[in-house]
Formats: sequence, structure tokens, C-alpha cells
Amino acid sequence: MTIPIARQYPPAAGGIEFDGLGLVDETLDRFFSDGKDRAARMGAGYAGLWRALHAAAQGGKRVRPALVLAAYTGLGGPDPAAAAPVAAAFELLHTALVLHDDVIDHDFKRRGVPNLAGVYRARAAGQGTSLEEAAHRGQSAAIIAGDLALTGAYRLIAGADLAADLRLTLLDELDSAVFASAGGELLDVEFSGSREQPSLQEVLRMSRLKTAVYSFEAPLRAGALMAGASADALRTVATAGRCIGTAYQLVDDLLGMFGDEAVTGKSSTGDLAEGKCTPLIAYARLCPEWEQLAELLGGTPSRQDAARARRLLEQCGARDYVEDLAECYAARARAALAESVLPAALVAELEGVLERAVQRRR
Repeated sequence: MTIPIARQYPPAAGGIEFDGLGLVDETLDRFFSDGKDRAARMGAGYAGLWRALHAAAQGGKRVRPALVLAAYTGLGGPDPAAAAPVAAAFELLHTALVLHDDVIDHDFKRRGVPNLAGVYRARAAGQGTSLEEAAHRGQSAAIIAGDLALTGAYRLIAGADLAADLRLTLLDELDSAVFASAGGELLDVEFSGSREQPSLQEVLRMSRLKTAVYSFEAPLRAGALMAGASADALRTVATAGRCIGTAYQLVDDLLGMFGDEAVTGKSSTGDLAEGKCTPLIAYARLCPEWEQLAELLGGTPSRQDAARARRLLEQCGARDYVEDLAECYAARARAALAESVLPAALVAELEGVLERAVQRRR
């Protein structure tokens, strides 16, 4: 089914980003409204899952659709409404991957509140189900909802008002992003708690595949492709996106260990409990402090254990190293933008994205 896209939208008071993201939200609302209507004909429970999925897709920063629109309009794309379904598709992809990632990590909260799995777990527990079975039901609902969001991303592009060859190219772009993210997620699972010690380069590659490609590189390429950008422009936005995305993930790893839970909404002991092989851990493995730090990985670390791990990571230089590495990737992104032939307004926009990525606290 083709998702109808509004061709008229009031001029924005705050610029292109506001205008385009309003169109993205309208597109997503129509997608979810259609899904809830179809699901209601199959049963109240299924309609409820679609309502929960809609709630899970709300409230985000809309980073990925904003990048699609920034590249599209910045490279001369004339009609943000035409790009809205593609931008919305990347937001649905993000929703899907977040839902699945929370299942993989056994998380039942996100940003300090119950996620979709947590909502369904609490509901099952309230009905007298055992805690183990309630957790299984919650995670099952999250997997199903993630599947719906993932297929929805493809549907939005397939139903967009685009030339046939461009539509196929964009579907390939989305598929490449999914393929890379799945490969990175598998590496993340395999590296966590593994007896083998992946190198820092392998860990960085995992981070790029898992996050940078679908969150930054692919959205920028998608917007540029819709705008009919040159090969040079496509290479530049891809390089900038890859470097910004890697810097973003490195900062995310730092926040996961050293961030303020009240600000980040993330547990400061989660990475330790899962034994995640982040660049912080990959660096620490090469240091004398590793033997003490290794004892704190896995299980259920206490607040005291987490504080000790943070001290060890600072003492061995891992924190400084990863902070420097994030700035190194940020510098590469700045250099790629400075040396490019991209329009000045787009360069400024992407420089702003970069600075927000590396200076964020959540």
C-alpha cells in the first residue's frame, strides 16, 4: 500500500529542519494510524502492540531523518515532502534496532522508563505470571514490534513517490544499512564475555558497523542520492557521516561508563554487567590494571564496583585515550567537510551535527 504524503505544508518559522521534520512526523503518524486500523481488525491485543510501537517511536531526537533532509535540501533537493517517507524510514529503522538491541541486552528500561519489553513484562507480571515468563513475554513483544518497524521502513520507501530506479537505489541503501548493523550487532554479542581478545581496531569496526552506518552514513547518502548529488558529494557525505558516527559511538561508550544516569537515562553498570567489549575495555586489556578490572566484568556489579572500574579506566589511561580517539574522528570529519565542494550551508549544518555529537551529555 502506498502511504499518502501531503504535498502542501505551511512554511516553517525555524528553517528547513523544522519544516521537514514536521513532514516526517506526519508520515509516521499516518503509518502508525494505518497499522493500528489494520491490527484492530485482527484483535485488540494486536492493536495494543501497534499502539505500544507508536509510543516507542515517539520522543526521539529524530537525528537520522534530520540528516536525510539536511543532505537532500542542502544539495538542492526542491521538495522536502518527497523526501519525508525516506527520512521517516530511517527513523523506523532506528526504532526497530533499538527494540531488538534492548532484547539482546536484556534491558527493560530506556531513558529511565520502561521500554516496550518492560511494559509487556509488567503487564504479564501483574496478571500473576512468573517473573521469568513475564520477561519472556516482554521480550517476545519487543521482537515482534521491532520486526513490524523494520518491514515498515522498507514499505515507506517502496511506497514513496519516486522514480523507479531511485526507489530501488534507496531500498538498496536501506538494506546495506540493515546488513551492516546486523553484522556489527553480531560482533558485539560475540565480543562480550569472549575469551578471545578482539583488537581495538576490531572493536572500532564493530562500532562503525553497528551504529555509524545506519545512523549517519546511510541517511546522509540517502538524502544526497535523492538530490541527485555528484559522486564527489556522495563520497564526502559518506566519509563525514562515517567519522561523525564513529565519534558519536565513542562518546556513547564514554557516557555508558562515566555519564550521569540522571542525565543519560542509562545504567552506569550495564556495560560492566554485560561484559561489553567497548574501546575502553579493549584499551584497558593492554594495561597492568586489566587483571583488577577483569574481576569486575559480568555478574551484577554494585555501585562500588562500578566506581572502582571507572577509577581503573581513568588510571590506566583508557578514558583519555577514547576521548582523544573521539576527537580524532571528529577532526577527520571536519577535514573532510573543509576540503569538500559541498554548499557552505550544508557544511555548517553538518559541523553543527558533529559538535552536538561529541559534546553531548546524553
